[in-house]
Order: sequence, then C-alpha cells, then structure tokens
Amino acid sequence: DQKFNLLVGRDIQREYGQSPQVVITLPLLEGLDGVQKMSKSLGNYVGIDEPPQEMFGKLMSLPDSLMLRYYELLSDISPPDLEKLARDLESGAKHPRDAKEELAREIVARYHGAPAAEAAAREFAQIFREGGLPEELEEITLKIAAAGPKATATAGVAESTWLPHLMVAAGVAASTSEAVRVIKQGGVKVDGEKITDPQKKMPSSCSFLLQVGKRRFKRVKLSADK
Repeated sequence: DQKFNLLVGRDIQREYGQSPQVVITLPLLEGLDGVQKMSKSLGNYVGIDEPPQEMFGKLMSLPDSLMLRYYELLSDISPPDLEKLARDLESGAKHPRDAKEELAREIVARYHGAPAAEAAAREFAQIFREGGLPEELEEITLKIAAAGPKATATAGVAESTWLPHLMVAAGVAASTSEAVRVIKQGGVKVDGEKITDPQKKMPSSCSFLLQVGKRRFKRVKLSADK
C-alpha cells in the first residue's frame, strides 16, 4: 500500500540529481476476516508472540477461501506442492480442515517449537471436537474489593461481583464495556451456561469456570477482601 509513495520518492530523487533507489514491494496479507489487511487495530491479526493455543485457534478460524494465500505467503511449501494442494482441495481429496491444521501446526512450530504446536493441536481437538476443556486450565483467585464497585482494581482484586468487573480482573476482557459487549453477543459462559444478562452478578464467595469465546477458559475463585 506504499507503492505510490515509493514511486514518488524515485521522482524526487531524480529532481535532486540522485540515482533513484530500487523499489521492492511485497503482497499484503489479509487478516482473519478475509477482507481487510491484517492489523492489530482491526482485531483480525495473529500475533507472533501470542501463546501457542491462541495462535493455533486463530489460524483454524481462517476462512477456507483465504487458506491457499496464507500457504503461499507464510508457509515453506514449494510451488509444485502448493499447486497439488489446490487441486486436492478442489477435488475433495483434501479436507480444508486438515489443510488448515497442517498450516497452523507449521506456523505455531516456527515461533514456539514443534512440541508446543502438537500440544496446541491436541488441545484444539479436545475443546472443539470433543467438547472438553484445555489440558492446562489456568486458575485465578480474585478478592472482592471491600469498598465496592468504585474501588480501584489491583492485581488479584475485582471491583465488585459484577461479571464484567470479574472478567476484567481475570484478564479475559480489556474493559467492562468490552465485557458487556461480549456477554450481549452470547460469547460468555459460566460453568457451561451461556450468560446473556450483562448485569449478572456472582456470589462473593464461589468458584466457577469462566469461558469467553471459544478459546479462553479460566477457573475463577472469589473471596471477600477483608
């Protein structure tokens, strides 16, 4: 998307008697939405420093129509093998899910190593195909601030038992407004039950399994901050 600016720069160099520099451009990679270019601000990206499970899950959500382009730009596949993959997908000899999983394994292994890629693949299968839970389920204990909803949240302390406050304190939402939005969209479950009421409050002393979206799970334990 900088080609025009680069070419103008060559013209300016000529005007100043300089030898124009060579311009090399690369294809832009579309994001996971399959429409916009990959961008963190658009939320359609895969971060190279994200945990293996998160990276694997995002790549598995890639639209089938975009898979060959990701193979072309991101994998080490050779041109002949890429052509064969395209033919196999077209004929049905290769299932898109299997091709996508192979791509996800390759990319995760590049940044986290082969063992992490295999573990991420197992966890993905356990959650999405078998309806199970992650092999390693993070547990977090939150204290409820004694001063109530207006108290300042600190590490391990939630502002109240209001579920959006708990989601922020647990690190599964960046803000209460984001938490409310996800709840309204039906993307939050407590102990396997979908929560649609953004005003949901939890008991001040309890333990529950919190699921946000398809890939984020946390075991949350609440206790009063005395």
